[in-house]
Amino acid sequence: MPGNSTCNANIPTEQCTLDTCCLDRGSVNYLPSVAGNGVYLLIFALILLFQLIFGIRYKTWGFLTGMGIGVFGEVVGYGGRIWMHYSIFKQNPFLVYLIPLTIAPAFLTAGIYLALGRVIKVYGDRFSLLPAGTYAVVFVGCDFISLLLQAAGGAITSIADPGSSTQDTGVNTMIGGLSFQVASLALFMLLAGYFFWNVRRNFTSRNGQFANLTGTRRFHYFEAALCLATLLIFIRCVFRVAELKEGFSGSIANSEPLFMVFEGPMVFLAVGLLTVFHPGVIFKGRWQEANFGVWKGRGKQIQTMNEPEWTELQEENQGLSPGLKANR
Repeated sequence: MPGNSTCNANIPTEQCTLDTCCLDRGSVNYLPSVAGNGVYLLIFALILLFQLIFGIRYKTWGFLTGMGIGVFGEVVGYGGRIWMHYSIFKQNPFLVYLIPLTIAPAFLTAGIYLALGRVIKVYGDRFSLLPAGTYAVVFVGCDFISLLLQAAGGAITSIADPGSSTQDTGVNTMIGGLSFQVASLALFMLLAGYFFWNVRRNFTSRNGQFANLTGTRRFHYFEAALCLATLLIFIRCVFRVAELKEGFSGSIANSEPLFMVFEGPMVFLAVGLLTVFHPGVIFKGRWQEANFGVWKGRGKQIQTMNEPEWTELQEENQGLSPGLKANR
């Protein structure tokens, strides 16, 4: 069994090995699984590849930037966890894992905010409490504040001695950034929920300009993917707040099963959904047409369709023949 029962407290932690020191002197009290973290790294690397292909192909530059940086951070973070397996007593592998995986979802949610802005644009600003462009300004701004706090906390943690008050300050700063992200995500979900509810109950004033797009099943699948991805990232952020709240010596931070359930899968399922239902594919090349101006007011002259027209259009998009419709 690796590890020394006496812990050899006289040996500096950075000079420890599993043969000379107890494992509980390591960055975490377990050796991260090479196989498990390697699988997650591979999944994120494949997702990153497809995000790059779709983003460049369909010119979804803003969405690509958020998703690309976020998924790349996940790849780096899981590389750091594999490195930790072989250097559990070193500080650098721990930081390579901690910082990228902590801040990466803030970039992912930025992509989600931009995508929802496009969805609002194709339906019409009248359904939303905020104009489409305002979502990008407000919530990407919130992400920026969250990133600053998390990055500052990570920087403080990286120069602090393990277990010191300075390290506690760094961790608390990261908790503040994550908590701010959780709060802004919760507000975003409330506003998005109101928007989608409003769209569903108002057939007669939908934007007819994009009727052939919003009347399709795959567009509704994209909307569902957008909502589910947001919820998954929200769950992950709540988990990380709870983890850091206990500190690096807490039970959550030192449980790999909890980490492997509430960190990796929450994020790769979210970005996986937004890769399978990539907005460039779903928007049928109309992503640029659905662009929104920041802080633009609500349009006043928009072509609309009544409920029978919407029903007929949806039947056509779903493949119902005129004969079938006549016999209903």
